[in-house]
Amino acid sequence: MIKITSFGGKLRKALFFAFLATAVPAYCQESFNRVSDPSPTEQPQPPPVIASERQVSLGTLPKNFFADQKEIWMFPRQLAKGKHWLPTIAIVGATSALIASDAHTSPYFRTTTSFNRFNRVSSGLSSGAFIAAVPATIYAIGLIKKDSYAQGTALLAAEAFADGFALDLAFKGITGRKQPSQYTGNDPYTDSFFNGSHNPVHSGGFYSVHAMSAFSVATVIAHRYRSHRWVPFVAYGLAGAISFARVTGSNHFPSEIFFGGAMGLAISRYVVLPRTLQ
Repeated sequence: MIKITSFGGKLRKALFFAFLATAVPAYCQESFNRVSDPSPTEQPQPPPVIASERQVSLGTLPKNFFADQKEIWMFPRQLAKGKHWLPTIAIVGATSALIASDAHTSPYFRTTTSFNRFNRVSSGLSSGAFIAAVPATIYAIGLIKKDSYAQGTALLAAEAFADGFALDLAFKGITGRKQPSQYTGNDPYTDSFFNGSHNPVHSGGFYSVHAMSAFSVATVIAHRYRSHRWVPFVAYGLAGAISFARVTGSNHFPSEIFFGGAMGLAISRYVVLPRTLQ
């Protein structure tokens, strides 16, 4: 028992520093690139002006959040205008296929002991703390070094999380889906929707807030520091590992992980990031 606890603690530390190794050196190099003198023959060109651009700061965070929510909830109007049909069909189709297969895939993860050690390391509490620690660390270092780009990155990650969390509350409250952990052995798993808790802040449910959070943060960091090719691989890889742990721990069905991750990526990439000045 002592060995397992020791292993879990070491692995948590390793994952934490691995993610920091992704974000901190990347933003430091990004800062260096921005302050370096431009080549005498190459004058920097001003970015194109976009009407919907906005400042990112602690003071503007609430205003930006409500603007995001309006865009998210008015998304059906975009579909009515013939926009975004291809990605919408892809996400809805993949999620529907996974929902149909949930009853067949979840019993394996519910009954196997193969992931016990992995589940101890990747508990919901430790994963949530890890996800929050990454942007918090970037923001703190940005404050110390007076790096507005790093601070903006952390605030954008927080904004994307808040957007996805608000949407998650609505989905959980409406669907009231049971967790796989509420079943025993090889139960049918076919009556999950509308038979669980409709409390939107309960654990589990449709969709996974951990997957959404992990991919929200990963997408912001991967996009903001995309000039470093290794950053997206590490960021999305860790987000995928955190999300997978929610399946192996029987906290969520696979469809909830996929849809949560898709929401985190889509909100970050297509709602939050395109409208920033930096």
